[in-house]
Amino acid sequence: MASTTSTPEATRAAPAEPAPKSRGSRRRGPYPYWFLIIPGVIYVVFFVVPTLTSFYFSFTRWDLFTSRWIGLDNYRTFFQEQALVIGLRNTLIYAVLTSGLKVVLGMALAIALTSRIIARGYLRSVIFFPVLVSAIGVGLTFTVLMNPEKGLINNALGHVGVDGPGWLTNPSLALISVALVDVWKGVGLATVIYIAGLVSIAGEYNEAAQVDGASRWQLFRTITLPLVRPATASVITLSLIGGLRSFDLIYAMTKGGPGFASDVIASVIYKQYQAGFYGLSTAGSVVLFLLVTLIVVPLTRWLNRAED
Repeated sequence: MASTTSTPEATRAAPAEPAPKSRGSRRRGPYPYWFLIIPGVIYVVFFVVPTLTSFYFSFTRWDLFTSRWIGLDNYRTFFQEQALVIGLRNTLIYAVLTSGLKVVLGMALAIALTSRIIARGYLRSVIFFPVLVSAIGVGLTFTVLMNPEKGLINNALGHVGVDGPGWLTNPSLALISVALVDVWKGVGLATVIYIAGLVSIAGEYNEAAQVDGASRWQLFRTITLPLVRPATASVITLSLIGGLRSFDLIYAMTKGGPGFASDVIASVIYKQYQAGFYGLSTAGSVVLFLLVTLIVVPLTRWLNRAED
């Protein structure tokens, strides 16, 4: 007689299969989309609308109450100004000089401040402190320090038998002097970015290279430098944007002088606005916007591509 007793495996109920998800269903994020409404409105009101308005008014001759369409006349006049040619050249020199020094000094200081040295935390605070100080305050302070007759810097040089130059009165030195002050003020941010990049490098890479007999220079060139490339890209981008748009420090220290020696595009725009040429200064603002975009956007894409 055949046994009618079923095995436990046969009598065990089969687990229910989960219902398949419909193709049209999408997993929602942790926040509702309406959270984007307020930031979107703020972005449109405070960035998109002023930008489009600036483009429009750059083609007009306007004051606070009226405007008249004049086409490209503002741009023609702006590019015929000798001050613009000098300002454009000075802007590029200033941006490249400050960016390069911040990259080199920021990397060197970050390496020093991540090594085993005394008072490392205190020194990090000292390096970063100038970033927190107002650019106008820094400019006025260094204007006094760089005074060719009564300044502390030239007085200190005089005690060792060196005649200090006119840091801000010599046309050949004015722009470079302001750039060095800019580097002193901004190198702390570059250092912090590089410190974050250095501490994220796993120690196993250096240990393995040291076992293979790599020197310090080889460690830096083959491990440290490639792995802090994202930090380098950030420092270059931020420094270059700041250098191209720099105005407050230059105007506080030299007001673009002597003559046009330290004028940059931003200071030329400000002087045109002071003179009452509002349409001309608006066209200059558009030129500055386009200059920053045409330089920074391709450079950022190239840096990110090299990083990948």
